[in-house]
Amino acid sequence: MTTPDIFTHNRVILTHFDSYSAALLFPRWGETLLWPAALPLGAEPMPSPAVITPEFSGQAVRQAVIDRCGFDPETLERVNEFNHWAQTATGPVRIHLLRFTCFEAPKAAIQTLGGEFKPISLLRGSAMSELLLLREVFNLIVGAGLP
Repeated sequence: MTTPDIFTHNRVILTHFDSYSAALLFPRWGETLLWPAALPLGAEPMPSPAVITPEFSGQAVRQAVIDRCGFDPETLERVNEFNHWAQTATGPVRIHLLRFTCFEAPKAAIQTLGGEFKPISLLRGSAMSELLLLREVFNLIVGAGLP
């Protein structure tokens, strides 16, 4: 599956958490918080399928993001505990969480791609479905205390 094709059925939330200051940041890409695009209109949450086929592989999506965006693979990890799916007119879409582990958020790299890092409190006005996903990320990283 080629890099553009993999994003037909996958979206990504990128985040950076600074454990020292407890700052959790997310990039906003124009009107969406998902990369490379918002979910299609009419998308509805769905449970995880019983069998996850290769086109939804978390590591394949992580590698596709690294390849397409030029991120350092040593500083981008997939958060396996995040497992969200949406049903769309063209089939299921898996939403992945990728977390930057570098000391500072890679703001310049995100800006080069047309995004801007912001704390969740400054993302009001985004799609409610996307904000609910970010709330899940917040609870997972800050609430559960992921390292």
